[in-house]
Amino acid sequence: MMLAVVGIALLPLAWRGPSCGHDFDFHLESWLEIVRQWHQGVLYPHWAASPNFGAGEPRFVFYPPASWMLGALLGAVLPWTWTPLAFTLIALVLLAACFFRMAREWMPLDDAALAACLYVVNPYVLFVAYERTAYAELLAGAWLPLLVLYAMRAKPSAMRLALVVCLLWLTNAPAAVMGCYALVVLVGVTALMERNWRLIARSAVAVPLGLGMSAFYLVPAIYEQKWVEIRRAIAEGMRVEDSFLFEHTGEAFHDQVLHSASWIAVAMLAITLASWLLSLRVKSAKWRIPFAALAVAIAVLLTHVSDPAWRYIPELRFLQFPWRWLLVLGIVMAAFAGLAMRGTASSRRRILWRTSAVFVMAASLSALTWTQFWQPCDDEDNVTAQRASFASDEGFEGTDEYTVTPADNGDIQRDMPEIRLVTRPDGDEADSSVKENPEWDGKSPDLQPSQVQIRRWNVEHMTAAVRTKASGFLVLRVTDYPAWRVLLNGGEVHNPPRRDDGLITIPVAAGDSLVDVRYRATPDMWAGRIVSVLALVIWIGLYLLEVRKRHPETVSWSECKPKFQ
Repeated sequence: MMLAVVGIALLPLAWRGPSCGHDFDFHLESWLEIVRQWHQGVLYPHWAASPNFGAGEPRFVFYPPASWMLGALLGAVLPWTWTPLAFTLIALVLLAACFFRMAREWMPLDDAALAACLYVVNPYVLFVAYERTAYAELLAGAWLPLLVLYAMRAKPSAMRLALVVCLLWLTNAPAAVMGCYALVVLVGVTALMERNWRLIARSAVAVPLGLGMSAFYLVPAIYEQKWVEIRRAIAEGMRVEDSFLFEHTGEAFHDQVLHSASWIAVAMLAITLASWLLSLRVKSAKWRIPFAALAVAIAVLLTHVSDPAWRYIPELRFLQFPWRWLLVLGIVMAAFAGLAMRGTASSRRRILWRTSAVFVMAASLSALTWTQFWQPCDDEDNVTAQRASFASDEGFEGTDEYTVTPADNGDIQRDMPEIRLVTRPDGDEADSSVKENPEWDGKSPDLQPSQVQIRRWNVEHMTAAVRTKASGFLVLRVTDYPAWRVLLNGGEVHNPPRRDDGLITIPVAAGDSLVDVRYRATPDMWAGRIVSVLALVIWIGLYLLEVRKRHPETVSWSECKPKFQ
């Protein structure tokens, strides 16, 4: 039944093709970029070469790896036009399976299956999958039910909880922030109700351990924020205060999206309340109270009343949109709906009626998705056009929050050569106040003649031989980021000149020069890797100890050794 509901949810994609939603370009570009780097031997990329029209950006330092790894893997083995469908299929199947695993802990199997179906086709999940095409957030929705399960169940599960925390942070940072704060509410309320302080102790062990295992991504992502314009992610229009329910900013696209999200929130809150009221006849569901507390907290966070919380609770403002909490509310709504079905006679007729109702609801929401959420592709946005643009090495527009400090990525020109020689450090530079990212015309008086032989121009390693008749400054079509190690004739270049467009600039003397530029693992990267290895070793040891306590009858190896007289 769950697979059938997933199939119904995917009908618009299967029939009409990929939905070119808000984040579609970003994810498709990332997947294409990763596959190219795999072909160059870079297994875990940090730098993306295509953004900023070939000058690049440190996209993969900051964006969690799970979604772009999965998308690239699918693109490497499937036609690219199938990849968005395959990604969405995997995500929705995982959503159903993980929610079912949570729900069957507290309700009969048939009710758990129906609740899982409701979770998969709840309006916000479909909104994320089709209108927003926020693939990482969609995938993270699968781990959240497991987070709830392993945090609240009576059985020892600290190591499983740690693993889920790690998966959340490696999938989607906003979902991970929401998950950790939801954990505080659920575990806190449950521990107070049951006077079970072991639940708090479990989370106190599991969360740091999960963060430690994901440190290879988290430490560089946190430390290197000072190297980029990360606060541009919460600029005007992307701020929390611009996106409370039914807010009006005057920006047409923003207000249209917010209007849709607001009505989805109202519908989900109403269904949650109704399901909670219907579930009150079931007396044994102790988890109902912490779930209700979480639903109330989410309802408050969607409104202006919660503005101080968004301002002062750490990292909460980087969620950008309060309605992102609907991903968590979907768990509460579906769980209450499953609980409301419980306690009724499980006759064949009732089971058939409930199953039919779920299929009708799924078909209705799929039709709504077809007409309201599925986004048509422009000629330049469809998969074929973007692949052609990628193959031609034209590059794409950069991501504002990953712009290297203090550069302006609007000053970067299109179709620049890999290396050019100018008379002064800021020579042949565009002005974004006149026009953003203009075409390079090669007519600047600052340009000097030079002979350039590109020997290697891979994503993370470039070498070139340059011959010049006069001294000047070599400008590389590469954004100057602290992780680059620049060598000129074997010697490292320190404190190079800075340009407004942020490109690497190297002073050279007349004659022959050899330029070598490599992306290196910075100390923060090594620190993150070391922490991850140590945390993984600790996790393995504690997991084995947890298994041994759960199964004390397990025979040790020493007891199995033959005894000789």
